[in-house]
Amino acid sequence: MPNFASIAKPGTTENYKTGSWRVYVPVLDKDKCIGCERCWEFCPDSSKIEEEYEGDTIFRTDLDYCKGCGICAEECPVDALEMELEEK
Repeated sequence: MPNFASIAKPGTTENYKTGSWRVYVPVLDKDKCIGCERCWEFCPDSSKIEEEYEGDTIFRTDLDYCKGCGICAEECPVDALEMELEEK
């Protein structure tokens, strides 16, 4: 019986951009962000959230990989992320 849930090669997830079917997008309020990294810690896909430095550490979501699940916004202790309908 074939295994349909297998990955052909490890380390290939960057080749598969999954954000094209997203409906909601996380929007960051930079003034509220405290740089705790909980958004990155709880993101099920690690959504390639990258650090940016503008005096303080804040985060940016790579929307090529974000599925818009909202876990990052739910886990933010200071409500710095809010899910909004994406405009295409």
